[in-house]
Amino acid sequence: MIKIVFATNNAHKLSEVRAVLGNGYELVTLKDVGITEDIPETGATLDENASLKARYVYERTGLDCFADDTGLEVEALDGAPGVHSARYATDSHDFKANNRKLLSELSGTDNRRARFRTVISLIRDGIEQQVEGTVEGRIATEESGCEGFGYDPLFIPDGYDVTFAEMSADEKNAISHRGRAVAKLVEILQK
Repeated sequence: MIKIVFATNNAHKLSEVRAVLGNGYELVTLKDVGITEDIPETGATLDENASLKARYVYERTGLDCFADDTGLEVEALDGAPGVHSARYATDSHDFKANNRKLLSELSGTDNRRARFRTVISLIRDGIEQQVEGTVEGRIATEESGCEGFGYDPLFIPDGYDVTFAEMSADEKNAISHRGRAVAKLVEILQK
């Protein structure tokens, strides 16, 4: 069994990643390795934030680890909220407020094209590698569904007529940005 630290305490992310990683991995959280403070996310891009978080964990534990950063990039908003997705409306991770702000910003806009993008930084034996996963779609005009978290009640992936929040966890993981990035992570881990 491969032990690896996932730089998160987010139960939703942890569940999604565990489902994609499957057996053979002991996924350890920040809390499990004694990191209780918030890791600074001061990067200007998703790539930088993923790297900052992974390095933070590696420098403090010396353990193989990975960190992700995810953003929703909306075409009509020039890529916003992007790197600021989690704190789009407030300084806290207020999903409802973020969704309200996004709907308000897109009010009266026909172009609702968007994509979710996840960047994962893996540090193994001191060497860092990055992988990325994306999923294209559009923003609904109102929230729908109760599964998932964040912008899931608003995001309709291409080829579907339902939001991520209306899909089962397995359906979402099969096509999601995080699922795609984690699949690439697994390829690297198995080499």
